[in-house]
Amino acid sequence: MVHHISDEAADEPSITTQTPSAGPSQAPLMYKVGYPPRKNLATEFTETLRETFFHDNPLREYKGQSGPRRFMMGLEFLFPIFGWGRNYSLNKFKGDLIAGLTIASLCIPQDIGYSKLANLDPQYGLYSSFIPPLIYAAMGSSRDIAIGPVAVVSLLIGSLLQAEVDHVKNKEEYMRLAFTATFFAGITQAALGFLRLGFLIEFLSHAAIVGFMGGAAITIALQQLKYVLGIANFTRKTDIVSVMESVWRSVHHGWNWQTIVIGVSFLAFLLLAKFIGKKNRRLFWVPAIAPIISVILATFFVYITRADKQGVQIVRHIEQGINPSSVHKIYFTGPFVAKGFKIGVVCGIVGLTEAVAIGRTFAAMKDYQLDGNKEMVALGTMNIVGSMTSCYVTTGSFSRSAVNFMAGCKTPVSNVIMSVVVLLTLLVITPLFKYTPNAILGSIIISAVIGLVDYEAAILIWKVDKLDFIACMGAFFGVVFVSVEIGLLIAVAISFAKILLQVTRPRTALLGNLPGTTIYRNTSQYPEAKLTPGVVIVRVDSAIYFSNSNYVRERILRWLTDEEDRAKAVGLPKISFLIVEMSPVTDIDTSGIHALEDLYKNLQKRDMQLILSNPGSVVIEKLQASKLTEHIGSNNIFLAVSDAVRFCTTKSMQEP
Repeated sequence: MVHHISDEAADEPSITTQTPSAGPSQAPLMYKVGYPPRKNLATEFTETLRETFFHDNPLREYKGQSGPRRFMMGLEFLFPIFGWGRNYSLNKFKGDLIAGLTIASLCIPQDIGYSKLANLDPQYGLYSSFIPPLIYAAMGSSRDIAIGPVAVVSLLIGSLLQAEVDHVKNKEEYMRLAFTATFFAGITQAALGFLRLGFLIEFLSHAAIVGFMGGAAITIALQQLKYVLGIANFTRKTDIVSVMESVWRSVHHGWNWQTIVIGVSFLAFLLLAKFIGKKNRRLFWVPAIAPIISVILATFFVYITRADKQGVQIVRHIEQGINPSSVHKIYFTGPFVAKGFKIGVVCGIVGLTEAVAIGRTFAAMKDYQLDGNKEMVALGTMNIVGSMTSCYVTTGSFSRSAVNFMAGCKTPVSNVIMSVVVLLTLLVITPLFKYTPNAILGSIIISAVIGLVDYEAAILIWKVDKLDFIACMGAFFGVVFVSVEIGLLIAVAISFAKILLQVTRPRTALLGNLPGTTIYRNTSQYPEAKLTPGVVIVRVDSAIYFSNSNYVRERILRWLTDEEDRAKAVGLPKISFLIVEMSPVTDIDTSGIHALEDLYKNLQKRDMQLILSNPGSVVIEKLQASKLTEHIGSNNIFLAVSDAVRFCTTKSMQEP
């Protein structure tokens, strides 16, 4: 058997099967386009619903199981720890212990610094690395994610909260609004998971995220100049113009040289440690422990020299003890509820996007599956519980997760180890941070966020897709020159604009025959492809919906007019057939059918014939239901472009 495959794949196999020739007169065996059985409304609706929300069929494993077994499987679904915990071993614990201690040394100084980004007292950063990781360890499905506050979300929640309440003048209200926003961030994340709406976060394109993260990293780094340079009076705005104006305005009377020495020296040390870790993956622990070593050395230096009396700003006081309850501080009534909900939804979605992206990256590297909806439930639950235990929005941290991965973590127990170390820090060590200079915290944050500026990804985006690059740069400049929330809004807007552009203006192509084959390809891609005299073949590379149906019809007619003009100019036969190749057309609605009907009527007026090639099962079913197949004629619908061309040329030869 010889199989000739049409130029584009479709829902239905597009194969013209040709039997071996017994003689020169034997004609090839030709298959007709198949018509699938009609589905009733209930069946079609159920299948669409299942494919949209339950494409992974989460209930398939429950079939045929006993009641107790189903209960245990349901428990394992919500709490994966009951699944992997049964096979936990001492060997796995060794890997988790090393990884947990390593990320703990990284997270403690980062948490103190990130809490400043959120305009909260230092202990709240540590609180957020104690309770949430324990919840995630029980409910999360990723083996590698390290949970805690992250720079981008800390800056985002800080800037959004500051726009509503002044964190200096109304400290208590600010803190309560932070817990309220965290509560609603958790509700948003858990709801998306339970309702299986995780696909919504994928509307933020990769390019927009790259730009947003890069812009946020620049903004965060610039914000740390107030600590590294020792500036007391610093702008509360985040845009680069306001920040640089504030820096230069204070150059003569606001900078502190002792602070600059501490900040710049340790920043150089941290960057050197990162360089060493990047050059030799076996030395991953060097950049991981560098922050805590920097804090110890800087704190000791300030203590023995009493540099704080020379204008070096220090942490001064971190509340000792474990997380106090904050249930009574969450706003459930009053005007702050709506504000908390708005801020929580934004921070929750950003945190979710970052965590799921990180989880999928490391899951792919270790070759295991990550359930996105389950992750959302886990992240949402930990933020709901966190809001009630004095934590602010937490998510997966890329820097800590990378260290966790390279340190050899085996399960989420590494998060438990990190949490225990943070607990001991809260109970015993916090008084020792009294003389920690703010400059070292600023240096740690700068060194941590530098990696978020992914210029290599931006270059690749430019090479691959210019529209994606516009989305990337729009988000980047929006964050850097306006604000974090405006940058996020631009990222979302451009992502949606790109989707709308692609939906409303789909690509079409003029097809020609590759000499010596039955293959028809885009003439722009294959200049050697030959056009068939008297026949125009156009491929539509998209579903045909109300949003693009008129454009598709007009674009096909333009192709036809251009080819008519070309045929007249070079003395070729008159165009008598238009073949529309429909293999890429995955779906069509009533507007699309009307567009095809209008196209058919237009061609009749021109004394031309409309031919359809390789419509998929969904498309042919709808064409049949609308009776358009009767107007066009079922004999004018073919399985492959080559069959349609053969029909056209044969018919042309038969005409006088």
